[in-house]
Amino acid sequence: QVKLVESGGGLVQPGGSLRLSCTASKDIFEMSSMGWYRHTPENGRELVADQHKDGTTNYADSVKGRFTISRDNADARNTVLLQMNSLKLEDTAVYFCHADDGYYDYWGPGTQVTVSS
Repeated sequence: QVKLVESGGGLVQPGGSLRLSCTASKDIFEMSSMGWYRHTPENGRELVADQHKDGTTNYADSVKGRFTISRDNADARNTVLLQMNSLKLEDTAVYFCHADDGYYDYWGPGTQVTVSS
């Protein structure tokens, strides 16, 4: 069982930045993959970015060049970050942290990101 908790969401103006954090109850380097998804009523759930144990990193086309996923290399080894720059109105969504340990999928409760002027 892996528990995930997101933080860092909020209200930001277009062009601004936010950094989301996902804290896991286990060492994230043991996970097959860690990533971020977002959900909107219009588009449903979509992958934003993820990192796999083999080093592969994927980004949605809509966020390439603006968002960066990374793993916190601090001693706790249990935090995944999503740096979001040049935010657009269409980035407004609930963002969810996801983990896959090779057997099960785990999800955080989500954090709201609202981009508005």
